[in-house]
Amino acid sequence: MDDEQKEHIIEGRKTFFIVPDVTLLPETYLEDFMARGYETYIIGDDRYCPLKAKVEVIIETFTDSILFFYIDAQVKGVRWERYIKELQQKYAGRILIGVLYAKRQSDEEKKRLEKYYLFDVGIQCGCISLEYQKAKNFALIDKVMYANQACGRRKNIRAICDTRSKVSIVTKHGQIKGSVLDVSLSHFSCTFESTVDIQLYEKVPKILININGLHFATDAILIMQRMKNGVMLYVFVFSNSLGQQGVEADMRPRLLEKIYQMTSDKAKSLMRYKFEEARKNLKLYMSDDDIFEAGYYNFDD
Repeated sequence: MDDEQKEHIIEGRKTFFIVPDVTLLPETYLEDFMARGYETYIIGDDRYCPLKAKVEVIIETFTDSILFFYIDAQVKGVRWERYIKELQQKYAGRILIGVLYAKRQSDEEKKRLEKYYLFDVGIQCGCISLEYQKAKNFALIDKVMYANQACGRRKNIRAICDTRSKVSIVTKHGQIKGSVLDVSLSHFSCTFESTVDIQLYEKVPKILININGLHFATDAILIMQRMKNGVMLYVFVFSNSLGQQGVEADMRPRLLEKIYQMTSDKAKSLMRYKFEEARKNLKLYMSDDDIFEAGYYNFDD
């Protein structure tokens, strides 16, 4: 993975759900959040790398992130009230923290949790009570992420394409082929093998496109062209049969799934590498007491 790829993976605000209950927040929601413009990931607890080290790596690597902690999870060496307070004090202004928990039977306990995390600790992304109505949980978290600008400065997540990704258009001069560089739910950018005679804001029908193995035909409108590294770069916006921005309704879920896969695979690969490095150098991320309490004092056990 070169520096340019790493830079693209790291850019943009990301949201991490730390050890959530997947019956309350299933992994399928991550794709739904991406459709809303939010890049989200689930971070689990395992014996491979201590959770506290993983969190430090995430904060170090993905600046300006949002972290939601599921405080009903039992994690060795983690006392949530103290740990989240320490993170808030250490990284205030660098990250945003939210708390998730299973709905309490007692209103008093709910009020105590909210008072502690929202007022005493001062987290900014809410203290969210989750229920066994998953759609309601999605709406609650979506509202909080929207309020805290989880999408950052971008409306749609852009995925970098591989060398399989091609485009073919038909002009009055015949068929012209090219390569797709990146794609979102609304746009794609490409280069062509020869000069293209298309006017800005011209609609090009029946473009044949291949996004990392996903083949489809679409109309698109040229909205920008500029020189980049000596090559003309073209940016198109997808246009469907209703005259709206985006691909056809039946293609949208498939394109969303592909973009999610392309984006998350690269980010997860980078995190796996970073977690491996952290595991080898735990003292850079955790105190001796934390390492011992988490049970990582002997890697050969």
